[in-house]
Amino acid sequence: MLQTKNLHVSVEEKEILQNINLSIKPGELHVILGPNGSGKSTLANSLMGHPSYNVTDGKIEIDGIDITHEQVNKRAKAGLFLSLQNTPEIQGVTVSNFLRTVISSKTGEKLHPVKFYKTLQEKMKELQINPEFAKRYINVGFSGGEKKRLEILQLLLLNPKYAILDETDSGLDVDAQKIVAEGITTFHGAGNAVLLITHHHKLLDYLNPDMVHIMKEGKIMKTGTAELAKTILQQGFSNLTI
Repeated sequence: MLQTKNLHVSVEEKEILQNINLSIKPGELHVILGPNGSGKSTLANSLMGHPSYNVTDGKIEIDGIDITHEQVNKRAKAGLFLSLQNTPEIQGVTVSNFLRTVISSKTGEKLHPVKFYKTLQEKMKELQINPEFAKRYINVGFSGGEKKRLEILQLLLLNPKYAILDETDSGLDVDAQKIVAEGITTFHGAGNAVLLITHHHKLLDYLNPDMVHIMKEGKIMKTGTAELAKTILQQGFSNLTI
């Protein structure tokens, strides 16, 4: 499982996360809800090993192995994936070449370009992505929806054990939300684990989380089933009874 034990994280000597305890088993879908500034993205970046986030106490484990201080590439090879909230543009690198290189790096296998391109086109069709998309440079001139679909495309191709999706629904229209939700469902349905981080509720109309965690002020204040998300929708975060 993906697990945090009493995790404390600081940024520039300011403590952001306090005593975070999570246990996410393969095949489970967990959702973290919380207002802006509650520490959700800090948690996502800390799990993936971003160097700006300093773990001051506690542990991060994957399948019982302590990865608290491991490099990002080692975490990725151990089965961890992070869909970024804000993705960078990369001039001169096409979507097709980027994804083929990433998968080869993870698996250690050299992929035949033509065979990989066929697989890529099949996955793109599932996400209703234009075939020409594969020839474009990474995120250059992409709309918000296109960037999010590219993240889900990476997810489906890499097929990690544990996916952390940070604000995957941000900036998406209704149609794009449905497509992204279908991609998440496809990935999750294969027995993989998902940690979906958001402060919206709309995407949850298409998903059925096993657990919902409410985060405020750097702490997990409450944990429950999918019904907890409905309560938040009705009451808001400020009226939540701990």
